[in-house]
Amino acid sequence: MSQSSSDADVLAGSSIDDDGDKPRDRAAGHAFRRFIDGPLLLVVSTLSVCALGFLQKAPCQSRSFDFGPTVRNACYTDIYPLYFGRGLVDGKIPYFDKIQEPVEYPVLTGWFMHAVNMVVRWFVHPAGDVDAVRLGHAMAFYNITALVLALLAVVTVFAVSYAAGRRSRKAGLMVALSPGLLLAAYINWDLLAVALAALAVTAWARKRHVGAGVLLGLAISAKFYPVIFLWPFLLLCARAGKWRELGRLFGGTALCWLVVNVPVMLFAWDGWVRFYTFSQERGVDWGSMFFYLMNGQGWTFVTHVSTLNHVAEAALAVLCLAIGALALLAPRRPRLPQLLFLMLAAFMLTNKVWSPQYILWLLPLIVLARPRLPAFLLWQVGEFIYFIGIWWYLLAVSAQRPGVGPHGLWEALTKLEAPAAGIDQNLYFVALFARFVTVLLLVVLVVIDILRPSRDIVRLDGDDDPAGGVLDGAEDRLTLPWLTKRAYAPV
Repeated sequence: MSQSSSDADVLAGSSIDDDGDKPRDRAAGHAFRRFIDGPLLLVVSTLSVCALGFLQKAPCQSRSFDFGPTVRNACYTDIYPLYFGRGLVDGKIPYFDKIQEPVEYPVLTGWFMHAVNMVVRWFVHPAGDVDAVRLGHAMAFYNITALVLALLAVVTVFAVSYAAGRRSRKAGLMVALSPGLLLAAYINWDLLAVALAALAVTAWARKRHVGAGVLLGLAISAKFYPVIFLWPFLLLCARAGKWRELGRLFGGTALCWLVVNVPVMLFAWDGWVRFYTFSQERGVDWGSMFFYLMNGQGWTFVTHVSTLNHVAEAALAVLCLAIGALALLAPRRPRLPQLLFLMLAAFMLTNKVWSPQYILWLLPLIVLARPRLPAFLLWQVGEFIYFIGIWWYLLAVSAQRPGVGPHGLWEALTKLEAPAAGIDQNLYFVALFARFVTVLLLVVLVVIDILRPSRDIVRLDGDDDPAGGVLDGAEDRLTLPWLTKRAYAPV
């Protein structure tokens, strides 16, 4: 293809246009505008929302995160109280030192907590008596943790933006500007696992299969939920015949997880196993549909932890099989983020625990699976309703009061204040269903996109699977011709 004179001038950088501007200057200006509209916009948007999230916690921070004000103002965080409750304030090392209430998180999250604590104890030296020093260290621990979590939010946004293909800026901004990020960023340490899982998807999109496995292994070592992502990878690689790439992913995941976990397993077994025994032994928690069945319907089996575990595991297994059938029978191979989202949603819908910060788990995946605003915003509204509902319900529970009903809530809202007595159980159930139903709606819409690829907005743009890596445009190898159409041609 011949080169135009203007192209040559730009490459040479020597010509001048009618206004006296050099093409090199124009190219630099275009690059700067692309930077302003691209990476800089994502960074500024994410940090701005994280800053607002930090300010949202300010009323509680000024009261040293006392439980009453935190639930009244909906600004609760685990970070500050667990600094005292898990021995960090005394310089205890997670998993290795004897603590009355050991760290109940996987190893990488515990090391993250310990690393921040070391920074606090080395560089922060509050004045005053012993109690003042302890309080100063605790507040510094919260502030530094929040800063690191904000940076991890930026990492997550960039990973989503890269894996989104043609809609990179929109996808990045949907995550960066989401109310869920503002409200939940600093409740717990979940953004560590969220960022690592998002980077694993990005590495897979770049065909760095071992690297994707290593990042996934790190994510599993931080919060165990990413382990369920192995099932969608297996399904899609089986359909496309990408066994070598799948083996590298699985190998990287297993090796990384072992490297992180085995030393602690060998030398601090009781501390390491705490997360797994705690997960098995805990009963129904807030947010779960089982909580409604237990308290709203009086289902007694829910009170028996072993039975509850079996029911939840069986329900998840059924949904896993359904997702497997969908992956193999769909007329066109589903995109990787679609199956990852369905798998995670199935895990959360059937779980006995569904904390408010779990919105961060879903956020990157639903943006990649279905980057459409209407249903996304409706889901955010549902999450916001639950976010407010859980704290105001806990306000009533902690005060051992029945809480107010719809009329009392309306009176409080008209005065722009929280109901002094909290909300009653029925209003809490409304909030619980607001989240449950909106997540279920997203599941239905993603399934429809899979069954009718012509509705998939990503594929309408001309892409196949931007986050799929070797799956993008690959020909199907494993098909069920008596139930589904033959493989589509490579894109």
